[in-house]
Amino acid sequence: MSKTEDFLTADEEQQVIAAIRTAEKNTSGEIRVHLEKSSKIDVYERALEVFHMLKMDNTKLQNGVLIYVAVEDKTFVIFGDEGINNVVPDDFWESTKNIMQGHFKRGHFKQGLVDGILKAGKQLEEHFPWETDDVNELPDEISRG
Repeated sequence: MSKTEDFLTADEEQQVIAAIRTAEKNTSGEIRVHLEKSSKIDVYERALEVFHMLKMDNTKLQNGVLIYVAVEDKTFVIFGDEGINNVVPDDFWESTKNIMQGHFKRGHFKQGLVDGILKAGKQLEEHFPWETDDVNELPDEISRG
C-alpha cells in the first residue's frame, strides 16, 4: 500500500465519517482522523503537530481526539487533548489502540478506525455530554497530509 488514497475506499471513508458523526452526536467532543503517507519525525511528535495544525487544541473544553495514521510506516497514534486525557481511565488510549491494531493487522483498516472512533466517542459522551448550545467545532471529514 503506497498511497493514503488506497488506505480506505471511498465507501469506507464515508463509513468512517459516519462513525465520527455518530460518536460526536451526544457529546461536545471532537474526533478527527488524519492520514499521511509517512512521518519524517517521531510519529507522536508528528501527531502533535497535526493536532495543532488542525486547530484541535482550540476546542472549548479541550476534548479533541486525533487518530493519526502514517500509512506506509504502518503506525498510528491516538492523541487526546488535556480535557479528555484528564478524565479517561489510565489505560483507555492503550486499550483503544489495541482494538484498532488488531483490526489493522488483519487489513481491516476501516473497521479499526470505526471501532476506535466509537470507543472514544463513548468516553467523550460520558465525560462531555452534549448540551443544547454545543456546535460542531471541527470538520468531520478525514484530513490528509
